[in-house]
Amino acid sequence: MAIHKIARMGHPVLRKTAEQVINPTAPRIQELIRNMVETMQDADGTGLAAPQIHVPLRVVVFFISYDADAGNTDEKDIPLTVLINPTIEPLSNEKKLGWEGCLSLPHLIGKVPRYTEIRYRATAPDGSQIDCIAKDFHARVVQHECDHLDGILYPQRMEDLSLLMFRDEMRYGTPE
Repeated sequence: MAIHKIARMGHPVLRKTAEQVINPTAPRIQELIRNMVETMQDADGTGLAAPQIHVPLRVVVFFISYDADAGNTDEKDIPLTVLINPTIEPLSNEKKLGWEGCLSLPHLIGKVPRYTEIRYRATAPDGSQIDCIAKDFHARVVQHECDHLDGILYPQRMEDLSLLMFRDEMRYGTPE
């Protein structure tokens, strides 16, 4: 396994649409997944997409730990999940603003509108199919990571760029 350098905003790999994975069970894809998990854990992230480590493939890893203090109102943890070739379907038109950070935009945070309930489908690393309904923070994380697969960073989703700031400036209070 290896920890990879994370691409930062401005790098061309983050602006391109990632390619479909042909064989999810291939050894090189399994190694990519291990490297992504190790890199995400080393960077103290909750999710990572393959383009963020300079690999333009449609692979996402994430986990969610319930933490009400961090604004996560989900009631259960989501264990480490790997999505290969994911698709997202909004289940309602309702969107909610929420704070997001990104390993590719270090030290920044922004308030981003996201669908509150989605269905995502993907292939798991063993080739089985994933079909899951996600709400609230879980839905936000999946949408954020899958955006990377389409060359989208969260500031591109923001409606009010005055709500983009350095994380350490939040100590002075956040704008409503």
